[in-house]
This record gives sequence, structure tokens and C-alpha cells, in this order.
Amino acid sequence: MTGNNKNPFEEAMDIAVEPGIEDGAAVEQEQDFEESGETALARAEEELARHREAMLRMQAEMDNLRKRLMRDLERSRKLALEKITKDLLQVWDSLERGIGVSDESLTIDSLKEGQKLTLKIFEKVLQDHDIEIIDPIGQPFDPEIHEAVTTAPAAVVPENTVIEVFQKGFRLHDRLVRPAMVLVSSRI
Repeated sequence: MTGNNKNPFEEAMDIAVEPGIEDGAAVEQEQDFEESGETALARAEEELARHREAMLRMQAEMDNLRKRLMRDLERSRKLALEKITKDLLQVWDSLERGIGVSDESLTIDSLKEGQKLTLKIFEKVLQDHDIEIIDPIGQPFDPEIHEAVTTAPAAVVPENTVIEVFQKGFRLHDRLVRPAMVLVSSRI
């Protein structure tokens, strides 16, 4: 033990605190640490600024892409409507020609024939635009595509069979637009 009655821990602390040759190295090391910390901080701030700028550019690009897609979607919708409108005008023309027929040449048979031809043109337009007509007469009742208006007892057909169609249904691209309104057979 030393003559100043200190324990070994206190002596070690005194040695570390006393100025000496090692102290200069510690100060130099501390300065290097501060400089490297400042350099690292500056690099991190530069990198943060680059990332922030890249993020802002990406947000602007996404906003421009969203706007462009909305314009393209609107343009596509208008073109699709234009195409079906042009096709429906064929039906209009046929109806107009039927109305313009002179009274002298008009017969019940000619009116029916004109209606059949107009309906045929209209069915072709629907088919060209992937609109399927649902005419379920004689088919089993399907609540997914049929709407039962009423039921009636029927001995000739099995139960839950469509025996009359009040209004045909329509499906567009496998999506039901309007269910068929039907009369369904029931037990006698």
C-alpha cells in the first residue's frame, strides 16, 4: 500500500487524471473522434437530402402517372361509349325507316317483319358488345340470374323450372346487369 492511505481503485483514478504523455494522445483521439463524428453527420445529412429529393421526385412521378392513367381511363370510356352509340344508331335508323313507311304499303305482316328485323339488328349489337341475353325458359330456376315473380303448379315440367319469362335478363362480361323475371313451376 502507498503512504497516502488510498485504496488501489482511488490510486488508479489518480493516475488516469494526472497529466502525462498519454493525456495528449487522449486529447488528440478525442479531436479525431469529434472530426469523424462531424464528418459522419455531414455525410448522413447529405444522404438524407439525396433520399428526400429522390422521394419527392418519386411522389411527383406517381402523381403524374395517376393523372395520366385517369386521362387514359376517361378516354377509353369515351371511345367505348362512342362505339356502342354508333352501333345503336343502326337500330335507331331501322326504327325510323319503319315509321317512315307509307300507310298504303303497311300491313300487320310487314310491321311484324320490320320489328323482327330491327330486333335482330339490336341482338347483333348486344352480341358484338359482349352483352348476353338471358332467356331461361325450360331451365332450372337459378336465383343468381333469375328473379321469381311468382310460382304456378305444373304437371308437365319438374318443380323449380322456369315455365314463363316475363322479362329477359342481361349479362355484360359475365356480370349480371338485370336478372330475368320469371314464372317458376311448383308442386301440384
